[in-house]
Amino acid sequence: MPYKHYNDQELTALLKSGDQLAYAEIYHRYHAALYIHAFKRLQLREECRDLVHELFTTLWIKREEITFKSTLSGYLYTSVRNKIFDLLAKQKLKKTYIQSIQDFAENGLVTTDYLVRQNQLKAIIDQEIANLPPRTRQIFELSRKNFLSHQEIAKVLNLSEQTVKTTINNALRVLRTRLGSMLFLSL
Repeated sequence: MPYKHYNDQELTALLKSGDQLAYAEIYHRYHAALYIHAFKRLQLREECRDLVHELFTTLWIKREEITFKSTLSGYLYTSVRNKIFDLLAKQKLKKTYIQSIQDFAENGLVTTDYLVRQNQLKAIIDQEIANLPPRTRQIFELSRKNFLSHQEIAKVLNLSEQTVKTTINNALRVLRTRLGSMLFLSL
């Protein structure tokens, strides 16, 4: 008796026992209708073909463990519907992810590049400060790194406030001159 004369329950029982011809009959009986069902929802030819083929591949691989709670056709249509939902959810997630990347690219800061440049600039400034004469460097560091006032520096080093002020101004002028050309070249 040809397989096209079997009903769905008989084909299902044969499928579970590993009958390839029963599987082929199920495929021929339902693949076109399932494709049309999927296409009405998605309007994407290739995705619908892939979805239906994936469904039938899964049907064959899991044939022994699948339990049909209703009819074979009910199981197949429900499976297609679930696969459509999965595909739509993945597409939505993909769109959201792509949009977030675009938003970041347009509006976000590239933190890593910024930090690298900041560290390079700090190293250049520290090197130029280290190149200052020892007394000038000491006064400048007390002012800028230890945040001491001119008056406090003058007391610590036993100098006049005017000497401290002049030394800091001279150090800043030297650093601006040196760093101005170096920053232009490094950036």
